[in-house]
Amino acid sequence: MVQQRETGFSAENASLTEYRLRMEGIRKRFGATIALAGVDLAVRGGQVLALVGENGAGKSTLMKVLSGAHPADEGRMWLDGKPYQPRNPLEARRAGVGMIYQELSLARHLSVMENVLLGMEPALGPFMDWKSIRQRAAAAMEQLGRPDIPLEAPVMRLSVAEQQMVEIARAVAVGCRVLILDEPTSSLTKKDARHLFDLVRRLKAKGHAIVYISHFLEEVKEISDCFTVLRDGHSVGEGQTAQVSTDQIITMMVGRTVEQLYPRTPRKAGSVVLEIQDLAGMEKPQSASLTLCKGEVLGIAGLVGAGRTELIRTIFGLAPVQQGTIRVGAYVGPASAGRRWMQRIGIVSEDRKLEGLALSLNIADNVTLSHLPAFLSPRWQDRQTDQWIDRLGIKCRSPRQLVSDLSGGNQQKVAVARLLYHDVDVLLLDEPTRGIDVAAKAQIYQVINDLACRGKAILVVSSYLPELMGICDRIAVMCRGVLSKARPVEEMDEHQIMLEATGAGENV
Repeated sequence: MVQQRETGFSAENASLTEYRLRMEGIRKRFGATIALAGVDLAVRGGQVLALVGENGAGKSTLMKVLSGAHPADEGRMWLDGKPYQPRNPLEARRAGVGMIYQELSLARHLSVMENVLLGMEPALGPFMDWKSIRQRAAAAMEQLGRPDIPLEAPVMRLSVAEQQMVEIARAVAVGCRVLILDEPTSSLTKKDARHLFDLVRRLKAKGHAIVYISHFLEEVKEISDCFTVLRDGHSVGEGQTAQVSTDQIITMMVGRTVEQLYPRTPRKAGSVVLEIQDLAGMEKPQSASLTLCKGEVLGIAGLVGAGRTELIRTIFGLAPVQQGTIRVGAYVGPASAGRRWMQRIGIVSEDRKLEGLALSLNIADNVTLSHLPAFLSPRWQDRQTDQWIDRLGIKCRSPRQLVSDLSGGNQQKVAVARLLYHDVDVLLLDEPTRGIDVAAKAQIYQVINDLACRGKAILVVSSYLPELMGICDRIAVMCRGVLSKARPVEEMDEHQIMLEATGAGENV
């Protein structure tokens, strides 16, 4: 049964020992900002609980309280029926609570086995017990079904999926009873995501309690047994996942019905503003040709590593051109990123932390970063920024808040806001909704639709096929560095796109 509520968890008919973990009335304030306003959460052993909510709803803060990174101002927690109040993450790990953050926290220069036992190394007198470290690390990797990962290998040489396994092994090695996974598939391929789901099911079968945080509601429906919804720091809904629809979860998350996730106002493509012909980069793309018109949204589909990101980086001038031509208006030829910006082309990188934002600056500085006169009048700068904060629903205290203090989804919105503020004519968007919740995605899709209706040309790279099918006019598929001819979205379906992306479509 689905329950919606604005206050407290009710468990009059349930004893504490029914739950592996229980949190009740958790409150947390940062200055004037109330991050958690009496949140409740409970999960049993052998159960996967999905924790969902918009960016800024309080999910990360709640998990930091649970994992010992933040002390709660008020509230109580129990672990297997016993009071639980960790003073730091190490104490939480020793108690059996493991937290796997979206941004992995590994010592990249150390080996796999050193990372697995980091901070918990067994010793022989004044020396580390390397034999025991190896045995315990090997046992943890064996339990996860990944004994193939070499224990002596530096973590920096592993794939993202393998690094994630090392993080989980670290929790398992110290007797984890509660495992928290924060957006675990955000940087994984579909194949690696399937392997992760298999692992979650194995851990569930062994009696682990798992808290699964994700913006991908189709994942929530597939992997979780029950769910809890947070909104504005409150617990507002809970229930059995199988008994609730995706639309019902969305309604609880945003407090209203999202009528149309993919808005599409009738629009007509205009003149060509960007054209590439037989374009090739250093390694990828190997061959790409396309035209992008005013008032059009063109999608680039394909698997991770197919060359989609390399394509738009080459177009924008962030990667060298080996052969082929790029035409922007009347200008033909490669150009630097600065020149592309002057040609009114903007890009949102898939790596917002390294390339998309200046994390040490505030929101207003990031939005107006390349328009120097704005810095001469902070009040005017704030007014300009405020309109994009409102339009994109950026959750922040003020335009002067540091971007590094924002959630990942709100950081992504700031990166998009910079392009909108500068009113570029061509937008190159690489995974523009990665890490953004459903309501925020709807806002971004509305903005994309509005921009196309105003005559802007938009090139979107996305791994999420429903997104491309929903917002694009045409879609081209990248496979092993080669871009197919773009076709109207009405002539395509997700199955066909996947066939082309994997190369199987060549034989169909």
